[in-house]
Amino acid sequence: MARRSSPPEAVDERIIDIDVSAEMQTSFLEYAYSVIYARALPDARDGLKPVQRRILYQMGEMGLRPDRPYVKSSRVVGDVMGKLHPHGDVAIYDAMVRLAQPFAMRLPLVDGHGNFGSLDQGPAAPRYTEARMAPATVAMLAGIDEDAVDFVPNYDNKLTQPAVLPAAIPNLLVNGGSGIAVGMATNLAPHNLVEVVSAARHLVMNPEATLDELMRFVPGPDLPGGGTVVGLEGVREAYATGRGQFRTRATCRIENVTARRRGIVVTELPYMVSPERVLEKIKEGVQAKKLIGIADANDLTDRHHGLRLLIEIKSGFEPEAVLAQLYRHTPMEDSFSINNVALVEGQPRTLGLREMLTVWVDHRITVTRRRTTFRLERRRERLHLVLGLLTAILDIDEVIQIIRAADDADVARARLMTVFDLSEKQAEYILELRLRRLTKFSRIELEKEQDQLAKEIAELEAILADDHLLRTTVADAMAEVAQTYGTPRRTVLLESAGGTASAAPAPRRGEQVSLEIADTPCRVLLSATGLLARTADDAPLEREGRRVRHDVIASEVLASTRAQVGLVTNRGRLLRMDVVDLPGLPPTDGRASVAGGAKVGELVALEKGERALALVSLDPTAPPLMLGTAAGVVKRVTPGDVPGNRDTWEVIALKDGDEVVGATLAGDDDEMVLVSSDSSLLHFPASTVRPQGRAAGGMAGIKLSAGHKVVFAGVVPAGTPAQVVTVAGSSDALPGTETGSAKVSPFEAYPAKGRATGGVRSHRFLKGEDALILAWVGPAPAAATAPSGQPVTLPEPDPRRDMSGTPLPAQVHAVG
Repeated sequence: MARRSSPPEAVDERIIDIDVSAEMQTSFLEYAYSVIYARALPDARDGLKPVQRRILYQMGEMGLRPDRPYVKSSRVVGDVMGKLHPHGDVAIYDAMVRLAQPFAMRLPLVDGHGNFGSLDQGPAAPRYTEARMAPATVAMLAGIDEDAVDFVPNYDNKLTQPAVLPAAIPNLLVNGGSGIAVGMATNLAPHNLVEVVSAARHLVMNPEATLDELMRFVPGPDLPGGGTVVGLEGVREAYATGRGQFRTRATCRIENVTARRRGIVVTELPYMVSPERVLEKIKEGVQAKKLIGIADANDLTDRHHGLRLLIEIKSGFEPEAVLAQLYRHTPMEDSFSINNVALVEGQPRTLGLREMLTVWVDHRITVTRRRTTFRLERRRERLHLVLGLLTAILDIDEVIQIIRAADDADVARARLMTVFDLSEKQAEYILELRLRRLTKFSRIELEKEQDQLAKEIAELEAILADDHLLRTTVADAMAEVAQTYGTPRRTVLLESAGGTASAAPAPRRGEQVSLEIADTPCRVLLSATGLLARTADDAPLEREGRRVRHDVIASEVLASTRAQVGLVTNRGRLLRMDVVDLPGLPPTDGRASVAGGAKVGELVALEKGERALALVSLDPTAPPLMLGTAAGVVKRVTPGDVPGNRDTWEVIALKDGDEVVGATLAGDDDEMVLVSSDSSLLHFPASTVRPQGRAAGGMAGIKLSAGHKVVFAGVVPAGTPAQVVTVAGSSDALPGTETGSAKVSPFEAYPAKGRATGGVRSHRFLKGEDALILAWVGPAPAAATAPSGQPVTLPEPDPRRDMSGTPLPAQVHAVG
């Protein structure tokens, strides 16, 4: 028989009535906060989302330094998922891939080996790729083991993870980022590390700095793929309010595809725009007849030459007009909406440029203070042990006797503390002493270590006691990071779109289309930072107009829209250019700005190490071309000695190791001027240099002292008021590390001397100076620019020629 089951025991059940709407509201707010704080928004201090921070920290814990071998990406993903980030491996790998993509990150933080994807396709699976820390990540983690930041428990409270990285790099501004949270989103533009650090250093030493002051250092975004930013009004609005919009354009140049057909070559695209997307839009535009004049479009991108899209133009169409259509109807011109939302003290905030810099600067000051405190404590502890060991070595026989007579270690420790007045730590350290440390040499080492520790302790205490010294230390560390990891600017900033020709409407059946630009007089301009442009007319430029924003004009020449001009390089080559290919600038009130120009490398093919020096006219009736070399050689090239069937030719035969330092047109009435690195200035009539053919090597111009070279060669037109600008410094200093001292004096103060002589002294060196690092002679007034294109204030002119200079506030890159 089956046994009767006993009745179930009574269960104590509780039913709680809740308000569904209140519960839904509470749950949704908790979910929203989790997404905002722990997933979608970066921390304003290190610019990283939690998953990114965990990836970089775990790679550091795994020892995947830049000088170590790569490891499988799956191993990194597995360690991060198992120890710190208990979410899907796909999300972790996607975050790691983005940190390694150079087209997405201005300064990649992961060094990827293998297929990490492109703008057109995704990455390979993690089992096929390898990774390790990028060099910049070392700076992001520097000091993390020195109590520089707080640590919090991981998801299961078994391990700890940093709440924020020390972040010696301003990652929020440099690499930007995007994220979509609940009810809010963020979209930050990348910037140039050197520019951001320069602004941060200014803010460190000047906490009340205004936005305009900071924008002198950070004029605009610097996108990983280069391109051009068109219109800076939206950028300034974003820097002021945290929200704004700007347009980005592809970088293009017009080339001869065949003998009868021209084409547009695209070398840089707007941020995160893929070549495949551009070609697809061109195809759709041609089929819909929105784009006219395009014969073909191909993607010729490869690993050796980088991005290269070739758009062939039909005969009878003006390439600039077609390019305007492409900007209007394809992603070759795209918009970027800035929305600077980041976490500040755990709360999402919309930040302007000054606020973002302030958060990072305050974080670096805190990190430096905590790290200095940690180092101070460790050195005090070590000094305490060294003092105890020195005490024991002075009477080592008695120490040994006490230890031998003791029954155990506790008794020996207590007797040592009593006899020698030692602390417990000192006594324990002596008990662990090895016999080999009892040599005379070890005692000398300990005394040296004592002195070194005392010196370091004094330095660390001084940093903690003096806020100005602390800020100086932070600023110096920032400068070191910028010098180590900084790269030149890639994106060109345009105040406006410039004078691009507009396209005509679609032609009717059988109608012949010719979108030509009129042949009008203009001026061709070359800036000190290597930008080329043409003005809308040939009106003379006001001298004050040469003080343009972010740049100065280094060379200009009169021409017409359909004419050709020459570009002289330091290799002694002259390259022919069509003026119509240069970006046109809108009419102005006489003030010139080449902010809308194109890079020289986009218009002509320069060799490695070759630089553009000056523009010259190719008109056979123009004065001869004057050239001056670093070895003191001068030459005038015969007018009209220009090959009509070539685009490139040599205009001087240079000796090994020599290069051209100056080039311009020089008539017989003009004065040739040469300035050497030992501050000698020589000028003589140009008529004393007879014109020669292109194959000639020139003649002696200035007599140089041993070890010195010519730093400037130019011409002063007859009857033109001119100024001499000299910048002195140390010849042993690394390039770009010394600002030097500058002097401005009138050209009339320098007497003329004969050709091939030594000239007169133009600058008296101060202590530590032994050479001129830059010189310039030209029409007054002179304007100077820094390597970043920012203006540098020169001292007031001094009528005396043989005087020392005034220290400069910043390094001078060029004078114009």
